[in-house]
Amino acid sequence: MRNEGTIDRVLRTGLGIALISLVFVGPQTPWGWLGLVPLLTGVMGFCPLYRLVGVNTCKL
Repeated sequence: MRNEGTIDRVLRTGLGIALISLVFVGPQTPWGWLGLVPLLTGVMGFCPLYRLVGVNTCKL
């Protein structure tokens, strides 16, 4: 079941990649691994938090 639209998914995936890149480039901080959350939700198209609050950006 998807609850994220295309724009939402693209933004989440981009943000996730950007945060994960902080682990390897830049300040090299382990906080960049938090980027896995938006990356995975963007790839899967499902956000558990959206479901809890009743948000759905998917047009299907």
